[in-house]
This record gives sequence, C-alpha cells and structure tokens, in this order.
Amino acid sequence: MSLLRDAWLLATGTLTAVRVPAPVRVDRSVAALAMVLAPLAVVPLGVAAALVVVAAGRVDLPPLATAYVVVLVLALGTRAFHWDGLADTADGLTASYSAERSLHVMRTGTVGPAGVVAVVLVAGLQAAGLAAVVRHDHAWWAVGLLVCASRACLAVACLRGVPAARTDGLGATHIGTVPALGALASLLVATGVVALAGHGLGAVWPALVGLVVALVVVGALLLRCVRRLGGLTGDVLGAAVEVSFAVLVLAAATA
Repeated sequence: MSLLRDAWLLATGTLTAVRVPAPVRVDRSVAALAMVLAPLAVVPLGVAAALVVVAAGRVDLPPLATAYVVVLVLALGTRAFHWDGLADTADGLTASYSAERSLHVMRTGTVGPAGVVAVVLVAGLQAAGLAAVVRHDHAWWAVGLLVCASRACLAVACLRGVPAARTDGLGATHIGTVPALGALASLLVATGVVALAGHGLGAVWPALVGLVVALVVVGALLLRCVRRLGGLTGDVLGAAVEVSFAVLVLAAATA
C-alpha cells in the first residue's frame, strides 16, 4: 500500500498543480507505477476541463472561446509544465546536430523560435479540435475523459529499455522504468476511456482511431528524440502529453 500511495502522490504532484503531501519514497519502482497511474492521477484536470465546458454552455460562450479557456485551465492546472517541455523539445531538436549542444539548449529555460512555433501550433490544434467537440450535448464529460486518456502516453514513453538522455533531472527517475504489462494496462484504461468519450459524442470509432494515431505520432516523436538526443528527457515527456491530447481532440472533432 505504501508503494501505491507514494506512486499516486508522485503522479498527482508531478502532473497536476494539486497540492499533495510529498511521497515518503521516490525511486524507480515508485516512478514506474506513477507513470502507469498517470491517466487516473489527472482526474482533477479532467474535472476542471469538464466544469469549464458546462459553465461556458450556461453563459453561451462561443465554442472557440470555450476551447481556449479549456486549454488555459489545463495549462494552469499543470503549471504549464508540459508546455515548457514542448517548447524546450522543439528548441533542442532544431538547435544543433550535436546531442550535447541540443541538451544544453533544452536545459537553459529560454524559449527560441522553434519552441514558440511548436506551442502556438499545438495549442491552436487543441483549441480547433475542442471547438468542434464542445458543440456536442455530452461534450463536458467527453472532454474530461480525453484529458485523462492523453496521459497514457507517459507509460509508453517510460517503457523499460527506453534510454534517458541524462542521468540527472526529473525525467531520469521515470524513463525506462515501466514494464510492458504496466504500459499495456495504462493503454487498456485509455482505450476504454476514449471509447466512452466517443460514445458520448455519438461515434466511438473516430475516437479509437485517434488513440492509435496519437500513439503513432508520439512514438515517432520519441524515436526522433532517442536518435537525435541519445534518449529522452522530462521535457520530451511533457511534449508527448500535449501532442497526444491534440491528436485525441482532433480525432474526436470528427465524431
């Protein structure tokens, strides 16, 4: 039980801005379970997104405005942690052909042109998809479910055998820790959640196809980072989350 408690606290404290007690123990076994629990740990974010959609519907806020408020609330709910990772990853991949130089750029904390373009593009895609989704009658809980499902990519990114680009940093504790069965369990949960969201929107298959596409896109990103940087970093994990959510809501928009 202590392992489960520590993993839950680590996942919630890392992936959301919800204030929770610090885990008693943080090691690679705790980190592995935290990544498997990621879709469940971000339920508070899903609830917050759902409440925004409900409130926006009550005041007749235009769909696009509602979508951007959802993106804003999710950014605040994660302390913009994943957006920072997306920007740093884009800057690192375009900075130099040297892995060492790219990792240095990713660590500096400043945002370059590639990072700005990546954030604007992915945020715009998320908002475009959400603007179509929120027009549905059951959009509020569909959006909340898709927020949770998007975090299943973390268990995949942290599979055993995936190398870390650095030996230090938050990502190094998590990357390469999740057993195949753990990642499969997280994906099965995500599949059920995405199917339920699709059912609420009137079409299950587009949502499920979106999950497959999200895994392919995230897999391509991870492979590029491993080849380019020698492994993954915490920034790459954040980028994977935002890209995964963008693909899921775009697919749901076709329902």
